[in-house]
Amino acid sequence: MEHVAVGSTNPVKVGSARRVFAHLYPDCSVVGIDVPSGVSNQPQGDDETVRGAINRAHAALTATGADWGIGLEGGVTFDADGSCWMNQFCAVVHRDGRTGIGNGGRFLLPPVIAGGVRAGGEIGPLFDALTGEQNIKQKGGAIGFLTRGLVGREDLYAHMVAAALVRFLHPELYQS
Repeated sequence: MEHVAVGSTNPVKVGSARRVFAHLYPDCSVVGIDVPSGVSNQPQGDDETVRGAINRAHAALTATGADWGIGLEGGVTFDADGSCWMNQFCAVVHRDGRTGIGNGGRFLLPPVIAGGVRAGGEIGPLFDALTGEQNIKQKGGAIGFLTRGLVGREDLYAHMVAAALVRFLHPELYQS
């Protein structure tokens, strides 16, 4: 049986990993564990966001001794014109040291949210204030609100977990 540790206790992140790994390993166990990302609370740029995902995956693996460590991290990127984009990355680390990275679901954030991020705010609380909901990041997330439920945060994250696994699913294609 495969053991999977997700570097978060957020049910959306754990659920996305469970959805993907249960498809590959029906009898797997998936647990969430609170670990630090080692990056800022609201990562900015792809490099910092990827680093947070990798840090979470390694920390989850180390803390639990699982077969797989999963890190999911959301960040923002600003364009030269000031547009603010939400970006998410997933890192999957196997106990043998191999690492896969997946990305997906980059979408434009509303100017009111971008302004809040520039002022030092975080996406989750900013969307909570905008929507009047509480803890939106443990529900449909920003993407769920902005798409009126067409795509939820767990859906988005499940795609990233799967994308991070491609090198494991086809190792013959990724040999150097």
